[in-house]
Parts: sequence; structure tokens; C-alpha cells
Amino acid sequence: MIPLHDDNPTQIRPIMTIVLIVLCVLVFLVQIGHPSSYVIRAYGLVPAALFSSYSQAPSWPGIPVPATLTVFTSMFMHGDWMHLIGNMLFLWIFGNNVEDAMGHFRFILFYLLCGIIAAMSFALPNSDSLIPMVGASGAISGVLGAYLLLYPRARVLVLIYVAAIRIPAVWVLGMWFVFQLLSTAAADASQGGVAWGAHIGGFVAGMVLIPLFKNKAHPLFAKAHTFYRRD
Repeated sequence: MIPLHDDNPTQIRPIMTIVLIVLCVLVFLVQIGHPSSYVIRAYGLVPAALFSSYSQAPSWPGIPVPATLTVFTSMFMHGDWMHLIGNMLFLWIFGNNVEDAMGHFRFILFYLLCGIIAAMSFALPNSDSLIPMVGASGAISGVLGAYLLLYPRARVLVLIYVAAIRIPAVWVLGMWFVFQLLSTAAADASQGGVAWGAHIGGFVAGMVLIPLFKNKAHPLFAKAHTFYRRD
């Protein structure tokens, strides 16, 4: 099931959503210009480096950042084109309405905070792991969690096999979250692959934080966009 579009107009231009997408694309273009394994090792989040004295020892000519900063640098990196495209599609479809509900400044703070919580949700249970994590998925999962509480009844056009149908966001995002839970239960944390725990942590963070970050006049559980006075 691939989301294509939501029937949910916005009141403001989603400047920060666009900026985040552009940054992720630019960073990926830089990545593919260098040996990817070296770049990911240097700037991806390695739990063992974050919680111990383990050195990532990158061997490509660049300036490696402290392990604590990889919590942020890893958010803007992606493993391949499909990883990038999938994440940017979800961010574009759902991010504009979440940004609309809280404003530009609060949206970027919300996004980064969800990304931090998502990263810790992956790193803490795997504190001795040497496998680097990259991707905006954790932060974007926070956006999805926020959207679920803001617009559960908004219609989302999704592609299922060869048919495109409109279904409520609560079903789209609810099924997405259940898939993350099932995938986490089946995953082997010692192997590479998708950091399912980061998705779950980011999603729950988005649901918890949205009442604190949204504009006071913006309701939760709306059918679609509601025009309101900004605080």
C-alpha cells in the first residue's frame, strides 16, 4: 500500500517540509559521490560509538563529527534511492499538514525532536551494535503519528496493487504502525536492515508531542483541514 496524495489542503506554504526534502536530496547526492560505506560509517548513528569509547575511524577524506552529532547527521542520510524516495514521499504527503497545524518554527523543532527520540529508541536497546543507522524514517514517523491525531478522517489516496482508492488516514497510518510492530517482532537486531524500533519510537513520540506543538486553536481528530485563528 503506497500513499499518493491526501485530500487535505493547507493554509500556509510548507516551507520547512520543502527545506527538509531538499536537504535530504542534497545530502544523498553528496553521499553517492563518495564510497557509501565510509560515509555511512562516519556520519551514520553507530550505537556503540554513541555509548562507549568505540571510534568509528572513517577512512574517507572528510571531517568526522562527534558521535553525539551523528544523531542529527544520520537523519539526513539514506541507504539508497528507494529509501530516499519512499521517505520523501511520506514527508511530502503528510508533513505539509502537520507543519500547517503548528507553524514553521515549531514544526522543525518537532521534527528534530521526534528524530532524536526515534534514534534513541533504536540505539538504547542495541547499545553495543556496530551497525550504523541512517535515514529520516524516525523523524518522519513522528510526523505520521502527529497526522494520525490531527486528521484521522482525512482521505488518503493509496495505491494497492494496480488500484488507487481513497481511505481514511486512520486506516492508512494504523496499518502502517501495525506493520512496524510485526516487523520489529520478527527482526533480528544483530543483522542489518530496517531499524523498525526507530519507526515505532518516532511514531509514538509524534502522538505524544503533537498536543504540545500544535497551534492552540487547531483541533485534534479533525476530518480534514479546519480554518482557525493562529495563536
